[in-house]
Amino acid sequence: MKMIVAPLLRIFFRPWLEGEENIPTEGAAIIASNHLSFSDSFFFPALIKRRVTFIAKAEYFNTPGLKGRLTAAFFKGVGQLPVDRSGVRGAGEAAIRSAIAVLERGELFGVYPEGTRSPDGKLYRGKVGGLARVALATGAPVIPVAMIDTEKVQPPGQVVPNFGIRPGIRIGRPLDFSRYQGMENDRFILRSVTDEVMYEIMRLSGQEYVDIYATAAKRQIADEKKKADAERRAAAKAEKAEAAEAEKAEKAAAAEAEKAAEAEKTAEAQKTAEADKETGSA
Repeated sequence: MKMIVAPLLRIFFRPWLEGEENIPTEGAAIIASNHLSFSDSFFFPALIKRRVTFIAKAEYFNTPGLKGRLTAAFFKGVGQLPVDRSGVRGAGEAAIRSAIAVLERGELFGVYPEGTRSPDGKLYRGKVGGLARVALATGAPVIPVAMIDTEKVQPPGQVVPNFGIRPGIRIGRPLDFSRYQGMENDRFILRSVTDEVMYEIMRLSGQEYVDIYATAAKRQIADEKKKADAERRAAAKAEKAEAAEAEKAEKAAAAEAEKAAEAEKTAEAQKTAEADKETGSA
């Protein structure tokens, strides 16, 4: 990461880094960052001097196929910790124990308090649990970090990054929550700690803050997209039916006109025949 990925990122994207002095040169600390893009997992670890161990979703470690194996190898290679986000409490507790072990070794532990990538570039409510509990259990300072414009480099769902965009990383001053140490089972304290961290991330990033969880926002956006798609399909179906009805009416009108023309032709023929008959009689 440091020797190969970092130089490539600097050459192709020229990312800027502000506030690196806020990361201690040694000792434990928690890195709490917003999460805009998959590329966050590359830019931040590659550009800072120290190694940072982030929690990564379990899907990165157990997806089948060649791509899945390569992804798992990468995340294992850089020391990331898998966490099951399906809501299984035991998996969450295991992730917290792993994070505490990282900090007890005097290393940097990274976490995305939103729990998932932002679906639209906004900052969403931090999840109570991992971040605050680990901070209060260990007494480690929390360093807020703002990733900036990484969602423009690699929007969600896009594999090939966009070149010509210069992302940034802004690192804030460490937050000390030692006054709450030992209160990691108090949910109100956990919410207070999490909200304070999210406020600092918002201040650093300049993002619009939305006081709902990003997972709920993703469901809402998906539902709205599904509804919009259904409305588009219904509109297209109605338009097709209207076009078919118009075509049917046009054909009926054409048939009627043809019938009238035929009747007129027949009447004209009869009239001519009668005129010829009268002339013959005369």
